[in-house]
Amino acid sequence: MTDETARPNDEGAPISTADPDSAPHSARDDVSVERALRAGLADFELSPEDQALLDAEGPYAADGAEQGPLPVVAVVGRPNVGKSSLVNRILRRREAVVEDVPGVTRDRVSYEAEWGGRRFTIVDTGGWEADATGIHLRVAEQAEIAIDLADVVMFVVDATVGATDDDEAVVKLLRRSGKPVVLVANKVDDQRGEADAAMLWSLGLGQPWPVSALHGRGSGDALDAVLEVLPDVSAHGAYAQGGPRRVALIGRPNVGKSSLLNKLAGSDRVVVDNVAGTTRDPVDELIELGGKTWRFVDTAGIRRRVHQTRGADFYASLRTQTALEKAEVAVVLIDAEQPIAEQDIRVVQQVIDAGRALVIAYNKWDTLDEERRYYLEREIEKELVQVPWAPRANISARTGRHMDRLVPAIETALESWDTRVPTARLNAFLGEIVAAHPHPLRGGKQPRILFATQASTRPPRFVVFASGFIEAGYRRFIERRLREEFGFEGTPIEVSVRVREKRRR
Repeated sequence: MTDETARPNDEGAPISTADPDSAPHSARDDVSVERALRAGLADFELSPEDQALLDAEGPYAADGAEQGPLPVVAVVGRPNVGKSSLVNRILRRREAVVEDVPGVTRDRVSYEAEWGGRRFTIVDTGGWEADATGIHLRVAEQAEIAIDLADVVMFVVDATVGATDDDEAVVKLLRRSGKPVVLVANKVDDQRGEADAAMLWSLGLGQPWPVSALHGRGSGDALDAVLEVLPDVSAHGAYAQGGPRRVALIGRPNVGKSSLLNKLAGSDRVVVDNVAGTTRDPVDELIELGGKTWRFVDTAGIRRRVHQTRGADFYASLRTQTALEKAEVAVVLIDAEQPIAEQDIRVVQQVIDAGRALVIAYNKWDTLDEERRYYLEREIEKELVQVPWAPRANISARTGRHMDRLVPAIETALESWDTRVPTARLNAFLGEIVAAHPHPLRGGKQPRILFATQASTRPPRFVVFASGFIEAGYRRFIERRLREEFGFEGTPIEVSVRVREKRRR
């Protein structure tokens, strides 16, 4: 057994963290290590964001425990005022699709967010218009539903345009709802725009908070105002976790995604043809499988990079990306008859970049002879070396062979995607591996890992505080050892490092 394998117990089996009594040290020892490391952080310069993260993951916090459904913040306003840009700013990542034309967002899309150590659900909505018709009417209806199900509403107005008739109509709707409202004056990119924001006092919703969603200016003050009126638990629970898990079927064109959905559904739910690109729009279907109900989503085949596509293929690619972002786990189908292509690798990477759980299904397995199976295994070792942690299922969408293997693989990936490692155990484990394999000296100095915490799940994200720069190779080593110790089969994990200097005396 090499140095980079899981630390064995006396019988040669990896130590399970689920049973503290089986380990040579107890959970109490882990907590002692955590407290000592946390106390040592007092000597280092920490930002308010660092402190909020540490407070949320303190030694007395219940790791992963939920007191109830997260409170809900709905972001509403007329089209093209920057709602999705504001949502991305709050999430600190590009989740909501943003384009400089009205009407890009149509559905209610919810995300989990965090600010000041408090977690909440934020709901992006389509633009609300008073005289909407057709699809725009349905978009407006979804926005009204979002207001009804919210605990707090962030009402976004374009400060450069000022209050319009549609804005006045939204104000009436908000007053009828009786919900707390935080008025956000967006597109205030500099101090000159402050006067434009002040004009919005006329709406009668209290102080307008000047914000630039594009640059981040003032967004923290607006979020602080939200937290002042945000309850600890949602009064509605409409976005509580539960219900059918969402599974996206993705892959390059003609690998059998629609055939697989039809076989799982037991009917011709989706048009299937040998012509690549038959599916354009994502198709949802509730399917009973393995004693559970799942929501499977068939998607358009990903031909090439989105920015290289044109016309209907471009929009199909965008909708596939959106379906992936809404999903919890992606089943990437690969045509086992054909050599693994660059497109297959790109699709797998797209799932990792989206932070979704991953299962790889090799379709048309029933048609392979022994020679092709041999070469396929070599291709997998060479081309998919970056995802040895992804569960695998060899299936046939046409005959239904080995469909029973799909559900256990999906369940394993989702369980890992939701996994939270107790902070005490994480720090004790990192202490062990750093003692055995310290970071190499660079410039006569050795960076020291000060403390680590799991910032979030779905996917698991870890934040490591260090006294100096941690090289990419050592980060990969930490990730590999985390997988060996805690599993994480089927989910990407992210290890980020915050370098902090000692306080000046």
